[in-house]
Amino acid sequence: MDAQDTSILARALALSLEMLSAAEQGRVPALQLLDAQRLELLKSFRIDAPQPNVAERALLQQISELNDRAIGLLEHHRRTKGREFDMLSVGRQAVAAYAGVRLPR
Repeated sequence: MDAQDTSILARALALSLEMLSAAEQGRVPALQLLDAQRLELLKSFRIDAPQPNVAERALLQQISELNDRAIGLLEHHRRTKGREFDMLSVGRQAVAAYAGVRLPR
């Protein structure tokens, strides 16, 4: 494994950890920026090392696992927001349904 290849993968792994943190916090714009930076590193690595060795494959596996976790967290946030919007819609419908009803005094 070339030292430069190790450095590239180490930076990509560090970005993956930052991405996981951003996903945990629901910071999508930060996540997009980090993902773009990581993608450039991984493209560079692929050009420099078209046949990764065992150690490089292990680092790539860690990056992949962190990526899967970040995607899972984002999906969870998306579903949560979807449920919140559904509940808001139900609330609005209830308000609309009872808006014209007057209680006897």
